[in-house]
Amino acid sequence: MKKLSIILCLLLFCITLNFAQSSLKVNYNNIDTTDATNNFYDNVETYLLTAEGIEVTGEIENPGFVDFSKLAKRSVIVKETLLNGDKDKFVGAYRYDGYSLFDILNTFVLKKSNAEIFRPIIDVYVEIENVKGEKVVISWGEIYYPNHHHDMIIASEVARIVPSKTKDLWQLPTESKLVIAHDLITERNISSPVKITVKTFPLSIKVIKDLQPNYSPSLTFYKNNKEMGKIINNPKDLQNETLHTIFYGRGKGIHSTQPFTGVQLKKIIAGYSKQTQNNLRKGLVVVAAMDGYRAVYTFSELMNRNDQQEVLLLSDENTKENGKFKVFPACDFFSDRAVKGINSIYIVAE
Repeated sequence: MKKLSIILCLLLFCITLNFAQSSLKVNYNNIDTTDATNNFYDNVETYLLTAEGIEVTGEIENPGFVDFSKLAKRSVIVKETLLNGDKDKFVGAYRYDGYSLFDILNTFVLKKSNAEIFRPIIDVYVEIENVKGEKVVISWGEIYYPNHHHDMIIASEVARIVPSKTKDLWQLPTESKLVIAHDLITERNISSPVKITVKTFPLSIKVIKDLQPNYSPSLTFYKNNKEMGKIINNPKDLQNETLHTIFYGRGKGIHSTQPFTGVQLKKIIAGYSKQTQNNLRKGLVVVAAMDGYRAVYTFSELMNRNDQQEVLLLSDENTKENGKFKVFPACDFFSDRAVKGINSIYIVAE
């Protein structure tokens, strides 16, 4: 009798285990196993990821937990790769389905700590923490200002993107994951996120509205509040790039259709801070002007893009009213983070 009970228990355990494993698989009826359509990303099974509840807190009026039942599902494709010395480690290619940060934070009302001094929302960022206590930062501009929305999601499902010839089956994640599709090195893709904290970057500089001229003859770089260097023109050893744009502001609308010419800001920043896991996950760069206008970028969105939508630093000696240093973020739909009259750039990183 005792032996029979043990056998029954083992049988029940095996059935439960098999059910748990099979329940991870989502057998959609529209899996295209014969390449009948032009969609490369629906050829294999999709798997559910175990998920935790996510709390939103910080500088908002209505903190609480995310109600995912009210949100639309979004989909992104990524080639996940991690830092590994001189040769980065490729992990796998995946399609992730889930809920975008754009939608998740959409109804959480900002309550900036410095709103009385600086009302624009471009100095806001979020810190996302997982069950292990790992943290990453994402700028508010990355979420709400980019040309392409919904490319940062909390993934609840995953499918491999399987090469047609090699049939490589990349190891599947099992837990929900923050996925940032515009990152080249995907160190910010942390598993099991549980908390989003909204913050304003604490920068104590005076705001002078309608300052004329809003001009500085030099640009000073600071790293962790220590002065690191100063330039009076863009470095001559860096190649100029010209980017064409429709320059459009969130408040004033169309500004111009003229191109911008400058150097990639990341190439100057690289002289002060290198790519490390900590910098990619938690590094911040703040661009500030003579009049106190400032914008926050994450280290990763400046230094680690896979879409070539770079941030340019412009230097124009002839622009006396709003110059001579400016930044142009090609990644943004709006012009609000295109700070002009820059005199300081603050790097918070290793």
